[in-house]
This record gives sequence, structure tokens and C-alpha cells, in this order.
Amino acid sequence: MNADSSDIILQRMMALHPKIMDLTLDRVWRLLVALDNPQEKLPPVIHVAGTNGKGSTLAMIRAGMEGAGLSAHVYTSPHLARFHERIRLAGNLISEPDLTVALDECYAANNGEMITYFEITTCAALLAFSRVPADYTLLEVGLGGRLDATNVIANPALTIITPVSMDHEQYLGDTIAKIAFEKAGIIKRGVPCVVGPQTEDALGVIEDVAARKGAPLLVYGQHWHVARERDRLIYQDETGLRDLPLPNLLGKHQIENAGAALAALRHLDLGDAACEAAVTNAYWPARMQRLTDGPLSRVAPNAELWLDGGHNPAAGHAIADLLSGLPPRPTYLICGMLNTKDIAGYLRPMAAQAETLIAVSIPGEANTLDAKDTAEVATRVGMTAKTAMSVKDALTQIAQQDPEARVVICGSLYLAGSVLRENG
Repeated sequence: MNADSSDIILQRMMALHPKIMDLTLDRVWRLLVALDNPQEKLPPVIHVAGTNGKGSTLAMIRAGMEGAGLSAHVYTSPHLARFHERIRLAGNLISEPDLTVALDECYAANNGEMITYFEITTCAALLAFSRVPADYTLLEVGLGGRLDATNVIANPALTIITPVSMDHEQYLGDTIAKIAFEKAGIIKRGVPCVVGPQTEDALGVIEDVAARKGAPLLVYGQHWHVARERDRLIYQDETGLRDLPLPNLLGKHQIENAGAALAALRHLDLGDAACEAAVTNAYWPARMQRLTDGPLSRVAPNAELWLDGGHNPAAGHAIADLLSGLPPRPTYLICGMLNTKDIAGYLRPMAAQAETLIAVSIPGEANTLDAKDTAEVATRVGMTAKTAMSVKDALTQIAQQDPEARVVICGSLYLAGSVLRENG
């Protein structure tokens, strides 16, 4: 076994299915049976779906649990710099030996059958979780919910649906109602579900699914409320009020994500220490993450440098809202996006906040939108736009023109991962 063992197996797994996405649970169930059903041997599961805020909400729940002295397995996707980021065993990133063993067993048990990369690696995560003691298991849906590979837990302790918006329409449907139906597929009979802020259409679908399954709902604006009051977060539910520090994850949307995390922690009766830790100790990279050191940071040493992996219109609104609340400073976007996204919908909210957009292609990503195409869309939504060969090249241009600028590198988690690897 060597440091590259898991990478070699992961490369083999990529060849097991011709498509990246092929939503069905049949292949997952087949492999789980061959593995002796590890999904039945997990600590209590919290299962999270939604379009925006899944990862941040899970990060706050994990921080809260750890603040209460508990441990949690965590499964998230995609990774940024290294696959190991997707799997935490009792709070710690999975080791190379443990990951290699789990991947190898899944590859052997699959016996060459067709299965997607996400499906087989999800089975590997569940297998690893089944072998290590922990107090809870936190599972983030990869895509949708109803047919997602994580949707194999018969009786989770709790489900959560964060805000639903338009994204992945080619897989989930072309309306909010259709997408919400897919997300609501994680709701289980009799299992409580925390519901974050939703549009009327999305909430109606979620309520219908929950009613059919007899699942109690804990809905934002009905059963719990959260708001910023001055420099504090005020959370209130049917059991009382909590006055807490603002989340250390930045942005108005993180207030709502914190509310969902607090609703979950309070439902689980984890106490005040968990609530405090959830908002003060959570860390989630590439969500308006400030970069202050590293090779890329040194290219523009006097700039204020941020990194965000959001990629849909809701994420564009969230970034624009955060930028509007910062002290005035010339602001530039360095943007690279996938060709499957609503580019104009993402960029339009930020047009009033950014002086210039410098478009880049995402290195090593087959589905990247070409930099010139991103620049053309940016121009159409009212930005001054140009292209650069790389993020480093774009930063060099900005440093020469406006050395004390505010720079937001944004548009894709794949670009964010590339930045973190280069700046590591």
C-alpha cells in the first residue's frame, strides 16, 4: 500500500459507468447487499438535502455535536483538493489506509458491474462508517434526494431540507416544484424533518410529501425563527429563545443555515454548548473563505482575497449581498464556471458590486465553460469583462492595475479546488 493507492482505485472506479450521473438506487442496493448492508450498522443518521446550504448546515451541526462532546461521521461532496475530504470518521478525515481498504472492498464486491463513481464511493463511505464507533452520522445528498445514492437509510434520526432553488434542471426538473419533490424524497415515514426557508411552491410540495408519510415538520417561519439583531443571532422555537454570537461563516444566508442547524441540535436535545459551538466553531472551505497566505495570495499581497464555490443564481445573490455589506473597495471577480450552469443568472446579481470580471477556464475540467464565453455573458449582464490564462495571471493583472482591490475568485467548486491546491 502506498500514498497513491486510493487514487489508483478511484481511477478504476471512474471507468465502471459511461455516465457521471444516472439516477437510480438499483446499483447501490445491489452493492450494499454484497457488502452485508453496512447502511444498517451506522450510528443515528442526520440526512441533509437541498440546493443551497447543505454543506454549511452540516458543518455547523458537526461543530455543535463536537462542542457537546460527541463525535460524528460525515459524508459530503464534492471534495475540493483531495478525495479524503468527503469522509470523516468520528470527526477525523479518513486515513489513506482506511480509505484504500474501503474502496478496494467495494471494487471487489462490485465484481465489474456497472455503477457510477458517486454510487460506489458512497458505498465505500458507508462501509467505513459501519466499522468505527461514533455518536452520529451526517450524510449530505449528492444530487436531488429521492434517487441519490445516500438515500438508503430506512430510519434516520432526522432529515433536513435546506433552501430549494433552480439547479441541475437537466436531472431534477425544470420547476421549483419538481426539484422540491426530488429533495423531499429523503423524508421518511414518521421521521421529523427540519425545513429551511422555502418558496411557496417548494414548501407546498415538501408539506404534501411529509403528510403522505406521516413525517412531522419543523418549518422555518412556523416552528422556528432565526434573525440577526445588531451583532447577535436570535433563534426562537417552541421551547424558547437563544441569544448567540453571529456565525463565523460569513453572509446573511448563513444566518438561515445556522437556524436549520440549531433546529436540528435542539430537536436532538444536545444542549446549550452545542448551540454555541455550532455558530462559533464551524468551518467550511470555499464559502466566502478569506485567503491570507499562500503562493496565490502573495501574487497580490495588498489585495483582499476571497474564495467561493457557489455556482447557481442563489449563490450569486448571496455573494452580492455579502459584498454590499463590506466597506467600499474596488471589487473584481475572477470567475470560472461549468458549461451546465445558468451563467447569467449567477453573475447578474453581482454586476452592481464588481468593477470588472476576469474570466478563466477551469484547469483540468472537461466541462469548463471557455473563458471567452464566460466573459461574453458577463458583458451581457452589465460587467466590464476580459479573460486571463489562469487565476494567477488574473491576480497579476489586478495587482498591477489596482493593488489594493477586493478580489473574489468564484463560479465553481472545481475552480475553488484548483485554487486551494495551488495555494496550499
